[in-house]
Amino acid sequence: MELENIKGIGPKTVNILRRLGINNTLDLVTYYPFRYDIIKRSDIDLLEQDDKIIIDGVVETNAVVTYIRNYKDKMDFSLNVGEKIVKVTIFNRGFFKNKIVVGTKLTVIGKYDKRKNLIICSDIKFSTLGNTTKIEPVYHVTTGINSLQLNNIIKMVDVDVVDYIPDYLNEKYSFLSKEKSIKEIHNPSNLDNLKLAINKLKYEELFVFMLKMNYLKSKKVQQGLKRDVPKDKVLELVNNLPFKLTIDQEKAVKDIYNDLTGEKRMNRLLQGDVGSGKTIVSFIALYINYLAGYQGALMAPTEILARQHYNNIVKLLPDIKVCLLTGKLKAKEKRDIYAGLENGEIDIVIGTHALISNDVKYANLGLVITDEQHRFGVNQRSNLKNKGIMPDVLYMSATPIPRTYAITLFGDMDISSIKTKPAGRKEIISYLKKESEIKDVLTKMYEQLKLGHQIYVIAPLIEESDKIQLENVIKLRDKMNLAFGKLFTVGMMHGKLSNKEKEEVMNDFKENKIQILISTTVIEVGVDVANATMMVVFDSYRFGLSALHQLRGRVGRSDLQSYFIMISNQEAERLKILTKTNDGFEVSEADFKLRGSGDLFGVRQSGDMQFKLADLKKDFKIVVRAKEDSLEFMNAHNSRYQYIYDVLKELNSLD
Repeated sequence: MELENIKGIGPKTVNILRRLGINNTLDLVTYYPFRYDIIKRSDIDLLEQDDKIIIDGVVETNAVVTYIRNYKDKMDFSLNVGEKIVKVTIFNRGFFKNKIVVGTKLTVIGKYDKRKNLIICSDIKFSTLGNTTKIEPVYHVTTGINSLQLNNIIKMVDVDVVDYIPDYLNEKYSFLSKEKSIKEIHNPSNLDNLKLAINKLKYEELFVFMLKMNYLKSKKVQQGLKRDVPKDKVLELVNNLPFKLTIDQEKAVKDIYNDLTGEKRMNRLLQGDVGSGKTIVSFIALYINYLAGYQGALMAPTEILARQHYNNIVKLLPDIKVCLLTGKLKAKEKRDIYAGLENGEIDIVIGTHALISNDVKYANLGLVITDEQHRFGVNQRSNLKNKGIMPDVLYMSATPIPRTYAITLFGDMDISSIKTKPAGRKEIISYLKKESEIKDVLTKMYEQLKLGHQIYVIAPLIEESDKIQLENVIKLRDKMNLAFGKLFTVGMMHGKLSNKEKEEVMNDFKENKIQILISTTVIEVGVDVANATMMVVFDSYRFGLSALHQLRGRVGRSDLQSYFIMISNQEAERLKILTKTNDGFEVSEADFKLRGSGDLFGVRQSGDMQFKLADLKKDFKIVVRAKEDSLEFMNAHNSRYQYIYDVLKELNSLD
């Protein structure tokens, strides 16, 4: 069913849903919450000073709004909570004034100042709690829609869903039905049922993934493009580099050379820590492919990164015809590039996912290099296959996976790992600071700025609200301007900027026109600003360890000493791990051990390929079980489950 056919939603809402990647009703019901708010009424008499409070009541006095500087407001009213009347203060919610009148029933969430009998409120809900525990789903949303509105739209839809778990496994593990699981995940009746629903849907995702994995491994090795490339030509390029490759880089180059000159088609995962030098290895792979007379394509996740890769490869290989294909090019420029690729004049093309669109035809594409975020899917593979092209594929991943898990998860691929850092790179020094130590943080920032260096500042990660995100960035910018504005330029990067504006901000930072860059979004993975020597992350507890480690990799990209400062009043033990090691594989292992089954209601880390719920590290026990079950199922080949086997037809990758 198409979104347009849902009763009660108009074209504007349809466009907002499409921005979230929701294109039909199946996408809608499988757009799962990323966490849940567990809301239970606090007993106000048991609370201590500054405890968190969730309480409902009846408004006793009409709301009064006072305006403060920079268009901000403060709203005050009294709330009868049964046991007593408390004062409530909330900032920047003046637009609620007309709804908060005497007699209105509502719930407030915030911090209780016991001495003043005052609630400093962070959120207001226009409903009461009663005596039950409420479980509220929280979704990744965008401007124009909030979690409640999205949840209400999902409730309106009734979709027939296919259960890809065979009946005997549903019975074996006492799983809920797929239909009930989807209802529970969006509207939980209680915590126990929610856990059962999540468990069922995670297992299904992993069962299908492992079924594809086992199928790919069982297929015969595909014939590759056998190349005849003299080793000395490759060594000549390597020896002329302005730096020496690390042992791991040399090993990865050797692996790739053997793949490309062998008979088997390459399907290799190149995984390495942030800043370990994967990109230069990928450039050498493109050069080996070029020496054999084939074209190469390198796909980057963003235009900023694509341009960076283009500038670097042109310097490395000046005599080779390299072009950059992005959405910003004029129609004539694109047509010229399409023609050059089709007639073979262009040897290497760098760009975004557009490189394998229908408009692009290659004379003889031999190698595609992509990253884990854009795994080379069935449609893209068959798109090239239909043109008679079966290129070798190299995936690059900056999320190190411990070897034991990698062998299980990427069994259909060969793996090269880069652990050693390029020579001259200093270890990043990481600190964990409390909010009360902000003066010390500002002093450390000033020391770096005086040296002419630059700093990233990451604003608190509050993914469910673009509005609050923007407020956080503006508040941080005001604070940074107050501290440093007279001497240094402060810039902002946030979700409300267009792609063009983001690129302009990033380029200004690269050119040192901006000395302090405040960002809500994670700074582009792979972006190189060698002069950036410090990153400060506010509310670091909101990030997983691996995500923080990825952020840390934005600094320390030169021989300058770099620093990473986490500011958090919570989860000190977990965050301290990052102050003890810079090794991504160690961090990944620690993350895996820490993020066990108790992490159901935390913000889950993104980046786990195509999974909506499953986390390959956290759910590793389910992965192992799903692997065994899927192998048994595949070998049995029961015709009753043909609809499940159909998933494997024309399968060339794990997407």
